[in-house]
Amino acid sequence: MTRRRDFLKTAGAVGSIGALTGCLGIGGSQPFNDGEIDMNISPSVPTEDLQPQYGPIREYISNEFDRTTKMNIANNYASVIEALGSGTTDIAETGPFAAALGVNEGDAEVILQRKGYGTWTYKSIIAVPNDSDIEEVSDLEGKSVAFSDPLSTSGALYPLYNISQAGVNIGNLPEGNGSQAAFDAVFAGGHVSSYEQLADGQVDAAGMGGFVRDTSTGPTPDEFESTARTLQESTGLPRAPIVVSPELSDDRKDALQQAFIDAPDSIYYGQDGEEGTDDDLWFNDVREAGVDKYQSVIDVATELGVGAEIFESGDDS
Repeated sequence: MTRRRDFLKTAGAVGSIGALTGCLGIGGSQPFNDGEIDMNISPSVPTEDLQPQYGPIREYISNEFDRTTKMNIANNYASVIEALGSGTTDIAETGPFAAALGVNEGDAEVILQRKGYGTWTYKSIIAVPNDSDIEEVSDLEGKSVAFSDPLSTSGALYPLYNISQAGVNIGNLPEGNGSQAAFDAVFAGGHVSSYEQLADGQVDAAGMGGFVRDTSTGPTPDEFESTARTLQESTGLPRAPIVVSPELSDDRKDALQQAFIDAPDSIYYGQDGEEGTDDDLWFNDVREAGVDKYQSVIDVATELGVGAEIFESGDDS
């Protein structure tokens, strides 16, 4: 595959997971003097989970800055980055790959990394049905494979990298429509959706975050095991960041970063305020981080020759 250009160079840019919209002023003791705070939530979050899971974060940020905070689930990762770059979104949560691309294009800054399920790293897997005759990744040639979003780290980038390493032609994926690939690529629009297409027999294999297999995000671990088996696993992926718009002033960025760092644990407990219940967020802590935290993701994207052209591909399904 032709290497179009270096994907990213490690930089000291800072960023956060989240998106704030509007023209917010500075004055007095508060960093935001007018306007609303709009936070974009990852497109991997089901719409029905937005209010019960993220309500405490919205309330906390609103109280911290004495401003109305609005939260919306983005259509896809590309739209998150584009909104940040234009200044119509101020803070957002997104995936490592999308965030790194956004930093490279000057459309986002990483300020925080999230911790989930007890670790700062996670896994990417390729799964097949239990009764499948697919035994090796190279067997995916000529098969149908579901992926999450083209900008998903665990749901597209790493699975495609492993498929390529196995000698299967991935064409111009994840940027293009997959017409040149040696398999049929289907973008399901989310990790759980990828699993569901696999479970329903719509595809022969599926790439997704390991959390779909290992937690109750979607199927329970027992349900997953009764349906599918892991064909390939990648470990040590850095968990997703929170990013901000470069249009924000340094004071605003710093204030948002510090607000999340200082936040009480209860913001992660969901609407019922109790830890360990169904409306808990998948992440339960954050730490200061920059784009350098995602160098391993950058290296994989560089190996695949993926650049910011993916934002212009028009394939957001």
